[in-house]
Amino acid sequence: MTNAPSASQRIFVPLDTPDLEKGLALAKSLVGLVGGIKIGKEFFTALGPQGVARVTADVGMPLFLDLKFHDIPNTVAGAIRSGVHMKPLIMDVHTQGASAMMKAAAAAAEDEAAKIGVARPLVLGVTVLTSLDNQDLADIGVGANTADHVVRLARLARISGLDGVVCSGEEIEPLRDALGPDFKLLVPGIRPVWAAAGDQKRILTPGEAVKRGADFLVIGRAITDAEDPRDAAQRIADEIAAAL
Repeated sequence: MTNAPSASQRIFVPLDTPDLEKGLALAKSLVGLVGGIKIGKEFFTALGPQGVARVTADVGMPLFLDLKFHDIPNTVAGAIRSGVHMKPLIMDVHTQGASAMMKAAAAAAEDEAAKIGVARPLVLGVTVLTSLDNQDLADIGVGANTADHVVRLARLARISGLDGVVCSGEEIEPLRDALGPDFKLLVPGIRPVWAAAGDQKRILTPGEAVKRGADFLVIGRAITDAEDPRDAAQRIADEIAAAL
């Protein structure tokens, strides 16, 4: 995706299931309608790299390996190196692991991709989870409001060599103002107006998110829980296209 992604290419759908066949069936049903699949902790803990390999081989869509690494720099670098072998388009780490950890992650992605002859994945930094708000930050001792804290973490991510961040829709515009048009923004917590918010606190519709400057969107339950996931994905892609 060297050029600006199309409406459908911006959408990543999570396979949040420990059931490989169920995940495969969903992913296969969405080929051509979304840009890729997101594999996170639930799927990966149950099925591991073998499960990821099965999905990527059978489905052939880009992979967002969403494991949110957060540990000492050497451990995170090793995890990134292992992840590169799964040939993801995108991987992520927690920005609150600080600069040394993020630098180690970026270097490991670059080095391992060159070593094994694959495309280097984008390495993004998770800022503040979309299930959290100002009160949650205060509860853990963060005095800044959510938007200011996200911008601070994103600035640190950029100077540490990351390609962008994972943020909520509310932070897209402050991040674009602070970090410019080329810093990648991947936005979860996306819900079209016809879908329930669920446990997300900082959410936005797909059209609003791309208008504000999101590069990629993670859209889960609005598609995965729909009676017709293909129809839901198409409706969302149409909404994004109208906003571009």
